[in-house]
Parts: sequence; structure tokens; C-alpha cells
Amino acid sequence: MAYDLIGFTVLAVWLYLIVVCGAFWLASARDDSSPSLREAWPSVVAIVPARDEADCIGESISSLLRQRYPGEFSIILVDDQSRDRTAEVASRAATELGAAHRLTVVPGRVLPAGWAGKPWALHQGVDLAEKRLQPASYYLLTDADIVYSPNALAWLVAQSHAGGFLLTSLMAKLRCESLAERALVPAFVFFFQMLYPFPRVNKWQRATAAAAGGCMLVRRDALRAVGGIAAIRGALIEDCALAKKLKAKGPIWLGLTEQVRSIRPYPRIDDIRQMVSRTAYAQLNYSPVLLGGAIAGLTLTYLAPVVLALLGSSLMQLFGLIAWVLMAIAFQPMLRFYHRSPLWGPILPAIAFAYMAFTLNSAYQHARGRGGLWKGRVQASASELR
Repeated sequence: MAYDLIGFTVLAVWLYLIVVCGAFWLASARDDSSPSLREAWPSVVAIVPARDEADCIGESISSLLRQRYPGEFSIILVDDQSRDRTAEVASRAATELGAAHRLTVVPGRVLPAGWAGKPWALHQGVDLAEKRLQPASYYLLTDADIVYSPNALAWLVAQSHAGGFLLTSLMAKLRCESLAERALVPAFVFFFQMLYPFPRVNKWQRATAAAAGGCMLVRRDALRAVGGIAAIRGALIEDCALAKKLKAKGPIWLGLTEQVRSIRPYPRIDDIRQMVSRTAYAQLNYSPVLLGGAIAGLTLTYLAPVVLALLGSSLMQLFGLIAWVLMAIAFQPMLRFYHRSPLWGPILPAIAFAYMAFTLNSAYQHARGRGGLWKGRVQASASELR
């Protein structure tokens, strides 16, 4: 009877996730609408924090400068103490397009105590933009590895205006070419949507708030109202922290996209491990209790169905098998979005196990004093970030 109860619980979890949990698995929140703007296009400044990004920054800056945006648009690149030719590559890209006057490169200052690296770089960029004679109406907070299609910015502004959104964010489509990327990247986005169901994020009445830090269009007045970037100074997961602040003031929107993509490569599984480990324990507020709860939850949700289906008996085995099938079905829309075979669906438990290991590694790295490691710099300690 006890084993049957476990099987029923496992099945109930997946029924809840599919039927109740914001329909996250359908991956239906996308930028496939056609919003319009019937008034003057507002001015926008893109803020690009970059640390050791010489391999990506040229293509990213070029894509921004090629935007078919009817309004005033310029870029501030904060060179966050790079040890490579990041600033030089960015400047050359702008010069080759005849748009050097639209790019301002700012040398980043030393990271102060209590700040995480990316918020500090963003803060410096926004601070410079605020000092302009006529500050922009919107800030596009974007990453150095993000490449935009020519109409992406116009869509973002029109969408923001049409919905009255304080924050409009697109989850950049991640690179999915190497074996490691094909195996792990679609699941990364799937898990993110499970944690922050986009339909709930996009309803002002719901408390769920999230954003994708690679592409966030923020209204200047809203950012000022929440205290600017300083309000999230210690956040390693700065996008969701900012989304939470802004949603307390008004509606926000988050969706998937084909217009915005990341060109950062993750050729090996270890590269993805490092990416996940940088913030996973921070997501759990550096709490061993929450870590234990997360591992238990992942085990019940992803591993228990397989164990029950393969090793269980009678009703318990049936419940486990149904849960496993539901899991594979739920993964299909994300697999289609990334043009991956549906056969990856039944393998999701093994992929989830890898992410469990990455999460445990995140806690281990934090215990070693190497939490939040990024481009050779360890972020502020947990005590400073809280």
C-alpha cells in the first residue's frame, strides 16, 4: 500500500504540472504577435555589460547597430575590466558599419563590496545614460553574446507600448549545436519555464515574476521608481530579481523568440555545468534545507517514475509508467522549438539527473568560496548578497 501511495504521488505531480501549472510546457508565450505603435517611436539606449567577450561582442554589437528602428537608438558598452580585446573588437564593428558615433565604450570600475558583477556593470551603463541631456525612454539591457534580428527592437518597443509593460523580455534562443548542447539546452529552458511559468509571469494578477537577462527592455521611469539597478546590486540572478521589483509596480511580459539568439558556445558538458553551477545555489538562497528539498523534489518528479516503471509491481508500476509518458509528452513542445528529435523525451529523467548533479556542484563550489565564478572573478559572498 505504501508503494502504491508513492506511485500515486508521482503521477499526481505530473498531472498537476501538465493540467494546473500555468500550461508552461506548451511553450506558447512567444513573440509571434504583430503589435503596432501609432505615435512617435521613443528613444532607446542599449546597455551591454561585457567581460572578456572578444569572441562574441563584434557580432552582437553589429546586430544592434543594424536594427531597423524608427526612433533614436544608441549603445553603451561597459567593458567590465576585460583581459582581452573586447572594447577594441566592439569599436571596430561599429566603425565598419559607419556607426561609431552610436556606440559609447565605458571602462568598467573595480567591483565594490556588496555588488555582483553584472548588476555593477549595468549600473555604470545606466548611470551614464541618465546623465545625458535627454535620457532615453527605454533601456535595453542585453548581453554581449546576444544577436538580434533587424526588427527585434521595434517589436520589443511596440509590444511594451501595446501592453503597458514595464519590462518586456525575450528568452534568447540558446545555441544548440554540440552534443552537450543538444542533450542539455532544451531541458534548461524547459526547467526554467517549469520554475517560472511564462503565462503566470505575463498575468499581472499572479505573483510569479521572471525575465531573461539576455534581452530585457525596461521603461526608464519604472526602473527609476524601483531604485534603479542598485535595488538588485547583490543578485546573481539579476534578471528575475529585477522582474520581481518591477512586477510589484505594474505588468511585465516574458516569452520565447526566434528573433533573438545567443551565440555563446557550450561545446562540452562541463561548460554547461559551469553555467548552471554559477547561480543554482543562489536560486536556493544558499540554504542547505532548500537544497535538500530541491533534490528531493527532482528525485520524486523525474527519477521516481523511471524506478517505479522498471522495478515496481502492479499498480505502482502503472502509475510510474504513466508519469514517465506524461513527462516525455510535456517535453515535446520544447524539443520542437529547438528542432530536436522527440526521442529525447523519454531521456528527460537522465537529463534531470545531470542538472541535479550541477546543482549539488553549485553548493559545493559555494562552500569552497568559489560561488558565482564568472570569467575568473568570484562574485560577492552570500553574506554580502543578502
